[in-house]
Amino acid sequence: MTYLDHGATSFPKPPQVHRAVAQAMRQCANPGRGGYPAAMAAAEALFRCREGAQRLFRCPAEQVVLTENCTQGLNMAIRTLVHPGDPVVISGFEHNAVTRPLYALGAKCHVAGRRLFDHGDTLQAFETALKAGVRAAVFTHVSNVFGYVLPVSELAALCRQYGVPFIMDAAQSAGSVPIDFEALGADFIAMPGHKGLLGPQGTGLLLCGRLPRPLCYGGTGTDSLNREMPDYLPERAEPGTRNVPGAAGLAAGLEYLYRVGVQTVGKRERTQAKLCGEGLKKLGFRVFSGEHQSGVVSFLPDMDCQEAAERLAGRGIAVRAGLHCAPLAHETAGTLETGTVRVSFGYNASDAQTQTLLRAASQLR
Repeated sequence: MTYLDHGATSFPKPPQVHRAVAQAMRQCANPGRGGYPAAMAAAEALFRCREGAQRLFRCPAEQVVLTENCTQGLNMAIRTLVHPGDPVVISGFEHNAVTRPLYALGAKCHVAGRRLFDHGDTLQAFETALKAGVRAAVFTHVSNVFGYVLPVSELAALCRQYGVPFIMDAAQSAGSVPIDFEALGADFIAMPGHKGLLGPQGTGLLLCGRLPRPLCYGGTGTDSLNREMPDYLPERAEPGTRNVPGAAGLAAGLEYLYRVGVQTVGKRERTQAKLCGEGLKKLGFRVFSGEHQSGVVSFLPDMDCQEAAERLAGRGIAVRAGLHCAPLAHETAGTLETGTVRVSFGYNASDAQTQTLLRAASQLR
């Protein structure tokens, strides 16, 4: 199989990730529940994961909360900053993991920036909304549909200038685009473990610049007499038993990225996305591409997108078609009625993958 759906989850994982999960299953018990070797091994596995995140994202290890996925982290962050009816500014490229929690809270969302690959439009629209007064800002780092890399450093600076707390969704950037938590000054950055960070499904990270409001309440292994959740991280946001095998696998993925280099991975992905986009254009397809683009490229075939993806799957090529859980992004790009076929490269992106896709795509005409 030629796997080009890394925007959904990375596959296959590096071998060391598999080994770390299996080792944790054999050696680890429950962290924080005892001083015996199996419990201590579990605690060490969690710490290695936080330590790996600290090294990769410049976020203190104790401020790294382990989550089930990026969506859980975003929900926690949004519920910390946003109250029912609050005005919030978001980009025109947000995933349902952002828009649905805001809708559930009854937030008044101001959508800023409706031009693909246009930093000037994004920044101008955000500044207008920030000047008008909002409770919080939420923006994705990279559009999961089109690969548009938003100007997050500049957006962060604007938020600081106007005193507005902000959340960054790093679902499509963590592992392939450098992220500096300290430099950004974010209140929260959420990311999945199973995509660019190469960890198992069911893992994620929430980098916290402030104490989050817990989504769930329960035991933490510490401060047991307190009826409230602890007022310190990471225990405040991590009730119950942690996914130790998942954290061990994620730690291995983080270590792999640190050794190989996030910039190296990103360059590899972007190179193939550019070649892919150029090749699809030559075949006559409508391709969404621009200057500020990651390793994701969407295109429109001359048939139903789902049918096109199924035909590619029949030739052993895995891509994703439809709205990609991001109707707002499709509304912005004018593809809400059709969706797109999305090609998303990963850490193992290669010329061979691109050429295999193009040969198969030529048969979609």
